[in-house]
Parts: sequence; C-alpha cells; structure tokens
Amino acid sequence: MNKKVIIVTTGGTIAMRKETEGVIPSNVGNSKIAELNGLERFANIETIDFCNIPSPYMTPEIMFELSCVVQELVDREDVTGVVITHGTDTLEETSYMLDLTVDTIKPIVVTAAMRNINELGTDGPRNVFSSVEVAASDYSRGCGTVVCLNDEIHAAREVTKTYTSNVATFDSPGFGPLGIVDDDGVFFFRKSLRRTYIKTSRVESKTCLIKTFPGDKGEFLDYAVKNGTKGIVLEGFGRGNVPPELTDPIQHCLDKGVPIVLVSRCYKGRVLDIYGYRGGGAALKRLGVILGHEQSSQKARIKLMVLLGCGMSIDEIRESFEISTYVPERRDF
Repeated sequence: MNKKVIIVTTGGTIAMRKETEGVIPSNVGNSKIAELNGLERFANIETIDFCNIPSPYMTPEIMFELSCVVQELVDREDVTGVVITHGTDTLEETSYMLDLTVDTIKPIVVTAAMRNINELGTDGPRNVFSSVEVAASDYSRGCGTVVCLNDEIHAAREVTKTYTSNVATFDSPGFGPLGIVDDDGVFFFRKSLRRTYIKTSRVESKTCLIKTFPGDKGEFLDYAVKNGTKGIVLEGFGRGNVPPELTDPIQHCLDKGVPIVLVSRCYKGRVLDIYGYRGGGAALKRLGVILGHEQSSQKARIKLMVLLGCGMSIDEIRESFEISTYVPERRDF
C-alpha cells in the first residue's frame, strides 16, 4: 500500500458520548475514529488530534489555523489525501474555508456524524470509512474540499446542513451531490466549476452577517459600523431586495468604507440586479453593494473574511464575488 491518508480530528458529535448531563465531548472519542477495521484496504492511516470541541465553538481563527495545518499536510509528498472529522453545525463554514485557502489538487474530505458514538445506529464509523475511501481515490483529485456523509460527496462551496437531526442532513440545493460512495467504489458525476483559491496569511473575523426582515429600519447595520465591523454580509429577500428604510443605513456603511455583500435568504437561485425600486437589487448595486450571486450568507461571510484578510479593496472584493469564475486545474476521470 503506497497511499497515505491523514485523519485530522477536531471533535464534534462524531467524537462525543451521551452521559447523564447530555451528549458531551469524550476524552477517547477522537482516538477511536481511526480504529476502524478495513481502513487499511484504501490507505495507510495517520491520525492528528487537532482539537476536540463542539462545532459551535469553532471560530474563524481556529478554522484558518486548521487550514494552515492541512496545507502543510498536503504539501508532504507521502500524503495522498486528508480526512477531517468535524461537528455538523459549522461544518460547511470550515469546509469552505479550507476550499478557499488550501492550494492543492489532493483530496480534502470533511466528514461528521449526526449520532454520537454510543447511540443506536451511529453513523460516524460509516462516514469515516467512506471519507477515507474518497480521500484515497484518484478520481477525487482536483475536486477541492468536499464533504462526505451518508455516502454522498458534496462540494464545500455548495453544501449546507438542511435537517437538525436526520443523518441525511447535508445537501446541495440547486446543485446536487458531486458523486457517491457505493459498495464497489467512488463515483463522481460532475465537478464544481466555480471555485476560487485565495492566498492569505490571516482572516478578518470582524465581519458580520445580518438578516433583514419586513419592517427593518437598519439599526443593526448602524450598530455594526459603530462597533467597528470591517465587512457585512446582508441576507435579503428573493433576487436580493431589502426594505426601503435600509437604503440610508446601507449608504452610510458604504460611505464609511465598509463593504456590503448582498445574498438571498432563498436557498436556490442567484441574487441579480433586476429590481430598480428603492431597496431593490439594481438600486442597491448602483449604491455600491456587492452582489453575492448564489452563495449562502454563511459561505459569503467566510469568503469576505478571507478577502478582507488578504487586504483586498472593495473593487477587488466585488470582482471576486461578481466576476470571478476561476476554474482549477482540470483532470480527466
């Protein structure tokens, strides 16, 4: 066996046990993850315990620290791919951070569990098994960071958690999975073409996400600017529209040099400059608001943090969100 897959553990439900006070991190949970019979069929396994925390404890700084560790691992000549175990609550943010900031064609696979390790029907072992198989597969090269649970493979840029408790929680609305893991191997049906690599040495965590609502007067935008935020992701309605009362607070943010990226609360479709009325997407774009197109609010915030961290101007940030269609190195299956 000349392939090596490194499993990096970060905690989450996959490493938790149910105790009298509830489901909590286990001291032995991370160490049990790589002890599955059959993993040696796909690769030699090495394990790194990065941390052991619930995923709501994840911060942008921890995510970026993990990215730096993964970059060092994939730069090793003896490493075929990396599997990262993670909690499900913020898995999509961490996986997208990795997709944006790790420069490699080697497979990076993020996995998790919806059921703890001593719960009936726990899904963690199967997800780890499938993820190691994906990380060791030649077909996974050049796909960027992917998420593998329930035998489905999803692009980090597209995937989201859709259900609070179901093991089939991760989906890519409007896109679908990249492929599947079956009894006879790993099968990819497509690749995600709209991927971007951003070289940075830090992330700007003072970036906020604000969800608008009917009757919103913009107090949260005003507070964000007063509190020193460096960038704002604004989740609007439909095609990217907001209540008209937000126009002046938005203009105030822009006048202060704070970029605003506009996304939609709809989980399918794109934000576009269609509506020209006060508060409409076209009117907001004329003010200088950046359109986030099809990205979810949580993914747009991760990207904005990375762009601000590497010192991009508002015009450069706009180009990255609205124009960039970088396609990574293509490799035939």
